[in-house]
Amino acid sequence: MPSYTVTVSTGSQWFAGTDDYIYITLVGTDRCSERTLLDKPLYNDFERGAVDSYEVRVEENLGEIVLVKIEKKKYWVQDDWYCKYITVKTPSGDYLEFPCFRWLVDDKEVVLRDGRAHLPQDDKTSLVKQHRQKELERRRKTYRWKEWQPGFPMSIDANRHKDLPRDIQFDTEKGVDFVLNYSKAIENLFVNQFMHMFQSSWSDFADFEKIFVRIKNTISEYVMKHWKEDFMFGYQFLNGCNPVVIQKCTKIPDKFPVTDEMVSVSLEREMTLEQEIEAGNIYIVDYELLDGITANCTDPCTLQYLAAPICLLYKNAQKKIMPIAIQLGQNPGKDNPIFLPTDGKYDWLLAKIWVRSADFQYHQNITHLLRTHLITEVFAIAMYRQLPAVHPVYKLLMPHIRFTIAINTKAREQLICEFGIFDKANATGGGGHVELITKAVKSLTFRSLCFPEIIKARGLDNEEELPTYFYRDDGYRVWEATKSFVSDVVHIYYTSDETLQEDEEIQAFIKDVCSFGMQDFDHCEFPKSLKSRAELSEYLTAIVFTASSQHAAVNFGQYDWCSWIPNAPSTMRRPPPNKKGIADVNLIIESLPDRGRSSWHLGAVWALSQYQECELYLGMYPDEHFIEKPVKEAMKKFRKQLAEISLSIKTRNEGKKLPYYNMSPDKIPNSVAV
Repeated sequence: MPSYTVTVSTGSQWFAGTDDYIYITLVGTDRCSERTLLDKPLYNDFERGAVDSYEVRVEENLGEIVLVKIEKKKYWVQDDWYCKYITVKTPSGDYLEFPCFRWLVDDKEVVLRDGRAHLPQDDKTSLVKQHRQKELERRRKTYRWKEWQPGFPMSIDANRHKDLPRDIQFDTEKGVDFVLNYSKAIENLFVNQFMHMFQSSWSDFADFEKIFVRIKNTISEYVMKHWKEDFMFGYQFLNGCNPVVIQKCTKIPDKFPVTDEMVSVSLEREMTLEQEIEAGNIYIVDYELLDGITANCTDPCTLQYLAAPICLLYKNAQKKIMPIAIQLGQNPGKDNPIFLPTDGKYDWLLAKIWVRSADFQYHQNITHLLRTHLITEVFAIAMYRQLPAVHPVYKLLMPHIRFTIAINTKAREQLICEFGIFDKANATGGGGHVELITKAVKSLTFRSLCFPEIIKARGLDNEEELPTYFYRDDGYRVWEATKSFVSDVVHIYYTSDETLQEDEEIQAFIKDVCSFGMQDFDHCEFPKSLKSRAELSEYLTAIVFTASSQHAAVNFGQYDWCSWIPNAPSTMRRPPPNKKGIADVNLIIESLPDRGRSSWHLGAVWALSQYQECELYLGMYPDEHFIEKPVKEAMKKFRKQLAEISLSIKTRNEGKKLPYYNMSPDKIPNSVAV
């Protein structure tokens, strides 16, 4: 009587094991096995982290094993089970791998195909075609689109984390509870004594150090000591938390009437402002999107304010970026003066603080939330709806969308919802964040997710002109390594452009992103189909890069750059000055966040900057969705390239007072999960 040896691996995360009954059925090309209970006498089967083997006896050989069906039935109470993989040893001694990496909940079954990736046109038998179709039908019922806010990219149809499918929930919801984590951060930072002190101003700049004593690091301490300096102000546009807004200025906008006479004292090359512009030495940052956004009014005891400043920057003879003019509103006029470094020191300092506060709002809402979290969720939902687990692109993307839908759902539940944590300390809380993101979606095109293109579009692609733009330099290298890996995988499975064009599933995925995820907005310019392997490689590179490298670059430096409150005020409590000569220390302190809002802000940037326990960094793929040797070789090559990049970044950073490591692959998690 033939016998098949079935080996079952249970996940190692908390609560992965089960005491429920587990049954297996082997489906072959000739026949099926009996439904077999996997149970060993006097043995606790399917414990967390266990690998258990069982014999499945059959009357006759089953032929080639095509599918494995696993069923879970209740023993005492429902006990969810996480199955990593199943291997089957045939009577002839061959081994077949069946990746699972799924939760079995309630009395449900899962039907698995072997680990080899297959395009839809590769499937020839009705059995595997039906399996593929049924899997997608189930997924489309489970992963439904929903518009959380009008004009937003679409999100998952779930109001709470616990409403999500078990497969995409966090292993423990407690670990990603924003209220708990922020409160814990505030306690760890020893600022809980201040967290309810709203309306209570600090006495002076040094007073902010009272909430800056518990957790320090090289960059945050340097920021605290040098935040008032023009060099530090300009440097952050290149390598701070929000290195995506600076662009080369080719013409002074009419709405920002800076003259040569105003700035000539700041220019070092004996050239006029116009000549400096022509020489490529002038840069600009414009927060126009913040114009007209409603400031937070959830606390009637504290008025809060927003501004939409414009800042002119100059690359001096040492190639440092220095601010030379700031206007705090979009409409020039007597009540909207242009502040200059030659003004009174407090006038100039307050103008810079207003720019930093605007930058913080732009960063949190647009750079971070919209352009990494929300857009990655669109790709994730479309993937689940249109690509079965056997599709190579599903296997490729899976590690890079891990927990993204979960963290976004939790954010909508606790953080950015009405009366959420975001309202406590942010000037765009109370609905302003919704207005701002709705405006920003209009410039969210697919091409703007392609790193080299967006750098070039901002006129910053010349490495000699800006030799210390490390975000750009490291980003280029990581983008190219990622694109090389993605292209390798694409070319393993797509032997020609025609093969791609014939793949109905990948085309449905691309269309779902545009037509449903981005709601077919006129301005979104996302493709609805792809015609070549080169196009697919770029498309998938943009997804992987956005979910991993771009998110890391704009997320994990938040404590570094934003923990010193005057350098990144989350809100302002006085209106922007409408004339010169009125600023002093008292006005600045009264403008900056009070003790309570400062504490919540500090807790937020600390919590958001923390890596997860057991973090999986770029190139780490412990869940073997792919089993083919060519893909494993591509992964090995990818990891080697990433290690070389990490080493070169580490070498460059040695001895630097301001090391830049946010694009170092060894500090880039695979996915948006925090």
